[in-house]
Amino acid sequence: MAKEKRSLFEWLTGGSSAGDDFAFDDLETGGSAYGAKATLPTTLPRERRDTVEEEREPEGELAVDVYQTPTHIVIKAMIAGVKPEDLDVSITRDLVTLRGKREKHTEGTSGDFFFQELYWGAFSRTIVLPQEVEIEEAEATEKHGLLIIRLPKLDKGRQAKLKVKSN
Repeated sequence: MAKEKRSLFEWLTGGSSAGDDFAFDDLETGGSAYGAKATLPTTLPRERRDTVEEEREPEGELAVDVYQTPTHIVIKAMIAGVKPEDLDVSITRDLVTLRGKREKHTEGTSGDFFFQELYWGAFSRTIVLPQEVEIEEAEATEKHGLLIIRLPKLDKGRQAKLKVKSN
């Protein structure tokens, strides 16, 4: 049986042709719509790829409330149990990313729990803002485990008079 020649796109991506079928089960088993399992770049030595894959810890997604006032966009998130040095807040004009880590408590063993619903470990959340904000004037406060980020809206209609100087 002759092997079918792959297109340049298929060769570059390691995928299969667009006509190949896939099932949603492929997504659960690590497959993709292109027929290839997502892997780390092969430029890493095999033993390093194994180590990186083992070190990769799944991140939880932080629950947030996002709302607006006439002058600000406000983001609220419960971050109880997170030390300020373990919290990273990155802001651009239209995006906010919150990353942090809750250290796992050491009390009890898995057999001692009746319920174990709290999330421990790394978490992140990226929020696309509904409009641009003034990043230099943003404020973040934390009280009793509630993080509040106040982002002043960028006033695109604001005008200023510019004086022309003559030399």
